[in-house]
Amino acid sequence: MTEALDITITKTERSKLKDLSLENLPFGKYFTDHMLEAEYADGEWKSVEIKPYQPLMLEPSLAAIHYGQAIFEGIKAYKDEDGNAFIFRPFDNFRRFNRSAERMNMPEVPEDIFIEGMRQLIEIDQDWIPAVKEHSLYIRPFMFSTDAMLGVRPSETYKFMIILSPSGPYFAAPMKIAVEEQYTRAAPGGVGFSKNAGNYGGSLRAATDAKLKGYDQVLWTDAFEHKWLQEVGMMNVFFVINNVAITPSLEEGTILAGVTRDSVITILNDMGIKVEERRISIDEIVEAYKKGQVQEVFGTGTAAVIAPVKELKYKDNAMTFDVTSYKIADEVKQRLTAIRERKAEDVHGWLFNI
Repeated sequence: MTEALDITITKTERSKLKDLSLENLPFGKYFTDHMLEAEYADGEWKSVEIKPYQPLMLEPSLAAIHYGQAIFEGIKAYKDEDGNAFIFRPFDNFRRFNRSAERMNMPEVPEDIFIEGMRQLIEIDQDWIPAVKEHSLYIRPFMFSTDAMLGVRPSETYKFMIILSPSGPYFAAPMKIAVEEQYTRAAPGGVGFSKNAGNYGGSLRAATDAKLKGYDQVLWTDAFEHKWLQEVGMMNVFFVINNVAITPSLEEGTILAGVTRDSVITILNDMGIKVEERRISIDEIVEAYKKGQVQEVFGTGTAAVIAPVKELKYKDNAMTFDVTSYKIADEVKQRLTAIRERKAEDVHGWLFNI
């Protein structure tokens, strides 16, 4: 990583922090004083700058609006009890960001711009990291195509940006999930594994339909038989059956390789819990439920970390779970929290100091 990255820095004259309390903020509503912006043109990244958070001037013919070349990431920064700031696993998000870029036929962002640019941006706005338990600074790197002309082809110019949003605790109430049988999120050979904007836009109809029926989200299934499980909304999913944690595998490229998912698998291994990453069908879940073998069902993601599932509906089967009895999911969350609060040793090297 090039520590001497040449970034033009323009600081705001007045911080918005003077008008805002950092306690119990809603997710994604408020943004810090500054943002990072870089331009890609003529085959190279240039004009890297940190400047006051502000609206963008965009052409109506912007390629990203018409053809969907847009990707993003979600990362979090924290402060420990001594006020030291750090980011949780940013290099994993950096690598996934560029996997998304490659799939969407976009240029990769260099490590120095992504990591060092992020570090400098957070260093400038570090007073925005809430020094409050279960609070964090959400980090949103994103990139979109910027050619100002119509025509279905890869753009020749792009904009990479990072914005920051302080947020309060994300208390995930136990969820009711409906297994999706009509709509398809991803298929082998598609873009399911990439964190591109279209994946999320395409998921909204199914999620809205589920909410109209009293459910919080959908559990996506495969495109062909609608029985092989993929992921829940914006989260990966885990099932604990007979003391074995099972999660859909990444092999087909239809689900996101979640950083929290990987963290949870690592923690489960540390706990001595057997983990299986494999294909799993809804039929297997229904059968195991009938036998009383399904002990826990939970989602994993950056926002909630662990989100317990209290009901899973498939056809006429409404499978209910006593989330108050969940022991494995609770311990995983406690261990991850202890690492993030620096109350447990960071043996896996997940914390990156600002």
